[in-house]
Order: sequence, then structure tokens, then C-alpha cells
Amino acid sequence: MKKLKSLKGIPEERVQEMIASDPDSPELTDDELAAMRPFAEVLPDLAAKMKNGVTQRPVGRPPAAQKKASVSLRLDQDVLEKFKSTGPGWQTRINEALRRATATH
Repeated sequence: MKKLKSLKGIPEERVQEMIASDPDSPELTDDELAAMRPFAEVLPDLAAKMKNGVTQRPVGRPPAAQKKASVSLRLDQDVLEKFKSTGPGWQTRINEALRRATATH
């Protein structure tokens, strides 16, 4: 998620200019603010699910059938660069290469 910049030290006039120049988020009028209703009133079913944690997605990857062990491994620089040059998933490919090498012995 992109970190927002602090508005500290920016004059209020400049902040208001920034708000006014944002076409995706126009400032609400007093009438629009007065017409607003609480989220739980507008979408009670969804609000109840959120309150009960039903809509929460699990954090992180799903548990693997076979857990991995974190290790520190020293490799020749050219070997490491070769695997990394193949893009994301290079650590998985190293694991697969080691698995193939150990299966033949």
C-alpha cells in the first residue's frame, strides 16, 4: 500500500487547493453530508458479517502441506545471478533443482 505524504507544514490554502483539484474526490457539500447515513444502516447484512469477522481474508499464504525451513546458504555469485535472472520464484526453482539432485542419489 502506498504511504501517504504528511500534510504537516503545508499551508491550509495549499491543502484546500489540493482538495479542489482532485477530480476523483470532490469535497462534499453540506447537503451531501447531511444526507449521509451510517454504513450499518445502509448495508446491515454486510456490516453484520464484518462485525463477526466473516468477511476477513486470511493473512499471508495458505499453510503448505510440507513446511519449508528458512536457511542461510552460500552460493557462487554466478549461480545465484542465473536463478535470479529467471524472475520471481527463483528460490522455488533452486529448491526444485536441489530436489532433483537429491532424488538421483
